[in-house]
Amino acid sequence: MVEQRLDATFHALADPTRRGMLADLALGEKSIGALAEPFAMSFAGAAKHVKVLEGAGLVQRRKAGRAQICSLAPAPLAEAELWLRQWEKFWTVRLDALARLVEQDGAGA
Repeated sequence: MVEQRLDATFHALADPTRRGMLADLALGEKSIGALAEPFAMSFAGAAKHVKVLEGAGLVQRRKAGRAQICSLAPAPLAEAELWLRQWEKFWTVRLDALARLVEQDGAGA
């Protein structure tokens, strides 16, 4: 289950347009039309991106009159961050070892 959520989150984040939309939503709710504007895309094109974000649980959508208002749902981002942190530890150990090797090589020169 967690793997499927992570797959959906990373799939949604793989597209620069969707990342831009999430950045816009981090500033507050926006209509799908407003999300489309910076990308010069149609409402239909933006709605497809929102559908992917919504499917990943990154966006919630509600109707306000004729407008569809989107808001950021950050929980999947926190889950992805937690998963990425395990790799941060891996790389920290590797980079610390590299730094020691560089220091040893520099001291011997």
